[in-house]
Amino acid sequence: MGFARKQHDRCMGEITVETISSKSNTIIKDTKKLLTSSSARQKNSLFVLEGARLCFDVLNSVYRVRYLLLTQKAMDKYADRIDSLIAVSDKAYIITDEINSKLSDTATPQGIYAVCEMTEQKVELKNKVVALDRVQDPSNVGALIRTAEALGIDSIILYDCCDIYNPKALRASMGSVLRLGCVQCDSLADTLNNLKDEYKIYSTVPQRDAKSITEIDFTAPSVCVIGNEANGVEENIKALSDELITIPMLGRAESLNAGVAGAITMWEMMR
Repeated sequence: MGFARKQHDRCMGEITVETISSKSNTIIKDTKKLLTSSSARQKNSLFVLEGARLCFDVLNSVYRVRYLLLTQKAMDKYADRIDSLIAVSDKAYIITDEINSKLSDTATPQGIYAVCEMTEQKVELKNKVVALDRVQDPSNVGALIRTAEALGIDSIILYDCCDIYNPKALRASMGSVLRLGCVQCDSLADTLNNLKDEYKIYSTVPQRDAKSITEIDFTAPSVCVIGNEANGVEENIKALSDELITIPMLGRAESLNAGVAGAITMWEMMR
C-alpha cells in the first residue's frame, strides 16, 4: 500500500488524518482492487467494509482496521461516533467526493470505508449448524449468514462458496459476517464425516419423495446442508446424510431460491 499525499493534516487524538485528493493515489487504487477482486483480497488478507452500518459494526468484532477512508461529509454526519472508529484504526484519510464515487458501487455512497485485516477465528461448533455447499451468489450467502445470526444458528460451514468478504455479501449480511462463526472447509464430505458421530446430517433437496422438514426432530445436534443454486447438494453429500429433507410446496414452482430455502430450514431447526 502506498502513502497519501498530504494536503493538510488534522489530529484526531493520537492519529493524524491526512487528505487524499487524487484518484490515482496508490491507496485508492489498492482499495478499489480490494473492493472488486477476490484474489486481491486473499493475496493481501484484507477486505473493505463500505457504509456507516458495516463500518461501525467492526467496533464490536475481532477484526482490526488497517485504515479508514472518509469524506468530509461523513466526518460531519457521524461526528458523534467517528472518533471511536478512528481510535481503533491504524490510519485514517479524508477523501474527496470524486474519489468516493470512484470507489463505491452503490447509488448513494455514504463516504465511509474501513479496510480490515482478515482474521482466523476459532469457531466452536455447537448444536445447530448450517453448511453451504457451493452457494455462489454473494447476496444469497450474505442473506443466509444474516438469517443464521438472527435465528440463533450457532455457526455456518462454507464449502466452495463465493467470497464472504465480497461487498455484496457483506452488505446482504448486514454485519453478521463480522460476528457469526463462519468456517471455511476444503472438503465438505470430510468435514461432515468427522461430525457424524455427534451430529445428525440432513441434506435439503427439492424432491417430493424426501422426508418433510416439518417431520424432523431437531432436538439432537444437527447439520443442515443447503445446496448450490443451480445443482443443489452434491451427490456424495446426499449419500453420507442421515436423511434427505424437503420443504413441502403446494404451488407449481419446482424449487426455492437458496436464500429462501435456507431461511425456512433454519426456522424449522430452531423452533
